[in-house]
Amino acid sequence: MSEFTKTLCPYCGVGCGLEVSPPAQLGKATNRDSQGTPTWRVRGDKAHPSSQGMVCVKGATIAESLDKNRLHYPMVRDSLDQEFRRVSWDEAFNLITQRIQTIRFTQGPEALCMYGSGQFQTEDYYIAQKLMKGCLGTNNFDANSRLCMSSAVAGYIQSFGSDGPPCCYDDLELTECAFLIGTNTAECHPIVFNRLEKYHKKNRKVKMIVVDPRRTPTAEAADLHLAIRPGTDIDLLNGIAHLLMRWNYIDTMFMDDCTSNFPAYAEVIRHYPPEVVARQCGISIEDLETAAHYWGESERVLSLWSMGVNQSSEGTAKVRTIINLHLMTGQIGKPGAGPFSLTGQPNAMGGREAGGLGHLLPGYRVVKNPQHRAEVEEFWGLKPGQISPNPGLTAWDMITGLENGAVELLWIAATNPAVSMPDLERTKKALLRSPFTIYQDAYYPTETSAYAHVLLPAAQWGEKTGVMTNSERVVTLCQAFRQSPREAKADWQIFAEVGRRLGFEREFAFANSAEVYAEFVKLTKTRPCDMTGISHAQLQAEGPTQWPHPEEGSGEWGVGSGESPTPHSLLPTPPKRLYTNLRFHTPDGRARFGAYYSKGLAEPPNPDYPFVLTTGRLYGHWHTQTRTGRIEKICKMHPEPFIEIHPRDAARLGIVDSMYVEVRSRRGKAKFPAKVTKAIAPGTVFVPMHWGSLWADNAEANALTHPESCPDSLQPELKACAVQLIPISVEVTVKDKDYQKIGLKTPS
Repeated sequence: MSEFTKTLCPYCGVGCGLEVSPPAQLGKATNRDSQGTPTWRVRGDKAHPSSQGMVCVKGATIAESLDKNRLHYPMVRDSLDQEFRRVSWDEAFNLITQRIQTIRFTQGPEALCMYGSGQFQTEDYYIAQKLMKGCLGTNNFDANSRLCMSSAVAGYIQSFGSDGPPCCYDDLELTECAFLIGTNTAECHPIVFNRLEKYHKKNRKVKMIVVDPRRTPTAEAADLHLAIRPGTDIDLLNGIAHLLMRWNYIDTMFMDDCTSNFPAYAEVIRHYPPEVVARQCGISIEDLETAAHYWGESERVLSLWSMGVNQSSEGTAKVRTIINLHLMTGQIGKPGAGPFSLTGQPNAMGGREAGGLGHLLPGYRVVKNPQHRAEVEEFWGLKPGQISPNPGLTAWDMITGLENGAVELLWIAATNPAVSMPDLERTKKALLRSPFTIYQDAYYPTETSAYAHVLLPAAQWGEKTGVMTNSERVVTLCQAFRQSPREAKADWQIFAEVGRRLGFEREFAFANSAEVYAEFVKLTKTRPCDMTGISHAQLQAEGPTQWPHPEEGSGEWGVGSGESPTPHSLLPTPPKRLYTNLRFHTPDGRARFGAYYSKGLAEPPNPDYPFVLTTGRLYGHWHTQTRTGRIEKICKMHPEPFIEIHPRDAARLGIVDSMYVEVRSRRGKAKFPAKVTKAIAPGTVFVPMHWGSLWADNAEANALTHPESCPDSLQPELKACAVQLIPISVEVTVKDKDYQKIGLKTPS
C-alpha cells in the first residue's frame, strides 16, 4: 500500500487534517526515526478545510510515539504495593463487572465514577454516556474538559441558550479586529495563529489586540499588547464597555431587537471608568482607550480565548463579559465577527455533543431538564426515571469523593490526573485511598498508572476509526491505518463489552464504530448540534463536514442554525456560522447580557506569598507528555521545565539566569531553573505545566495550584495562585526517563 490515509491530528482543538502512509513504499527509502525504527510518514492534508495542509511540530512527529512504551496487555494487582501481573481480557472484564455489580447493589450507582478525556473519539464518549448515565443510572462521568472548556460551555449556554462556538476559521481572514484574551494562540493553537498572522500581515488596517500578562509569541505579533495583572480580565472588559458606551460605539437597534438584560449590565459598567480600570489592570489609560477605539471602529470584531479565561474562579463570568462586548456592538452572526472559544483538546467539542460532562446528556441536553432526560430514556429504551436528575460529580468532586469514602470505583481513561489535577499532593493522597481504580491508556507507565489496580491497554490514534469535532464544529473521520499492538482495544469496545457483561446486550450490540456513530447522531435530531446528515460513509465520501448538518429531506439546517428554513437540496454546503438570523436558543429568542463585577483572584498575593504564578503550554509539548515526552525532537526543543521571572523581581531576590528557584504555595513546592525575562510582568511568574514526576524531579506545576473553581462551570482556577520564591544552589537535574522511579515494572 502506498496511498495516504486521511485522519486528524490528535493533539489540540484546531483539528488539523493529516495524511499518513506506511514507513516502506515502493521506490522510496524506508522512513525511520533517529534510532532507525521504521515510522509512518505524516504530512498535512491540503484538502482539509480547517488546516489547509499546514501542520505544527506535534502533528509532524506524532507517528514517532506510536510504538514507544505501549501498554500491551491487561494487568491487575490486588493492592498498590504489589507488582502488576498480566491477565487475559476475560479475567479483567470479569473482575471489573463483578466489582461494579457489587458496588451497585451495596453502595448504589453513585459510588461509581468514570473520568474520561477530550482524546476520546465521539464514539468512545457516546458509549461511556450510555453505560454510565443510562444503564448504570449515575451521571458520574466527567472529562478532563472540565479543566479545559467547561467555562466556555457555561458562558455560551447562559448567553445564547446553547453551547456551540458561533464562528468559523474563515472569520480569521475576514475580521477587522482580532481580540485575543487568555490565549497564547501561537504556541497552543499554532495553525489557527498562522492563518490569522498571515492575514494580519497582508492587511495592515486589521488590528490585533492581545491580552496576556506574558509577552508571548502571540503578543509579539499584536498591534496592542495589554499585559494586565492576573485576575483583572473583567475589569478590562467592563472598562472597554464603559468607553464604548461613552463614545456611542453601540448597536442600539440590535440590542433592542435581539438581547435582554442590558440595563443591569449598563449599571455595572458605569463603575468602570478608565482611570479605575487602568489602575486595577496595571496598564495605561491610553492603551485602554486604544483597545476600545480598535473595537468600536471595526465593522467586524472577532474575539478568541482559551485557558487563560476558562481556568478561573470567574471563568463563566469572563466568557459572558467577552460576549457582552459583542452583544452591545452587534458583532455576531456575520462574517469576521463573533465570540470564538478555542477548544483545548482534539475532541472536547465532540465530548460536549455526546454529553461528556457530569451535567450533560447527548445532543446538547442537560440532566436537570426533565424533558431532556425523558427524550434520552425513550431513545435508549430505558424505563422512565432511569437517568438521574442530579448532575454527576465533577473531576475534583471525584477526588474529594475518594477522600470521604463516597467513591468506591474510579475508572480513568485517556487522561493523566496525577499530573493535571490541581492541588496535586492532595490529589495523589486521594488516589492512594481509592478502593478500586481502573486505568485505561495506550502508554505505560504514566504518573497515574502508579495508582491503578487494573490497567487496560487502549488503542490510540491510527489504530481505531471514529470521528472528532474541532473548534469550528468541523467533524472529521479519523481512519485507522494500522493494527492495534498486541491486545489493545478501542475505548468504546472496552466500555461496550463491560456493558454487555453487566446484562445490557441489546444496548451495546454494535459491530463497529460506524454503527455507534449512526446511533449517536439520531440523538442530535432537531437539536442545535444537528448532525443527522453525517455518517462515517458520508465523511469518507465528502470529507470533513461542519455542523449543523441535518439529514437530507429535513427541510432545514437544524434548530438554531441561524439560517432560514431552506430545502436541503438547495443548500450546497451547511452554514458556516450560527445565529446569522440573530435568533438565539433562549425562550424569547434573545441573547442575554450578563452583569458581573470583578472579584479578582481566588487566591491573591500577600506579603507571605507575594507573586502570582500562572501556568501554560509550550509549543512542542502536549499536556503531560504522555506522547510528546517520548519524541526526541520535541524533547530537544524543550529539554527542561523553567520559571519565567521579571528582571526587577529577580534582582531583588538575587536570582540570575539558570539558578534554581524553589517555588512554594500554601499547598506544595517545586523547583525550576530561572529564566529571567522582560516577557513576564513584574509580580507574576510563569511555569509550563507539562512535567510530571516521570519527566523531571519536583517540577510539577500543579503541586502549587489550588482547586477553587468557578461556581457555574466548576472549572478550577489553574491559571493563578499565590507563591513565594526562594533561590537555591542545589542542582536539580531533569530526570532521565527511568520508569522504575515510580515503583512500576514495564510490562513485557
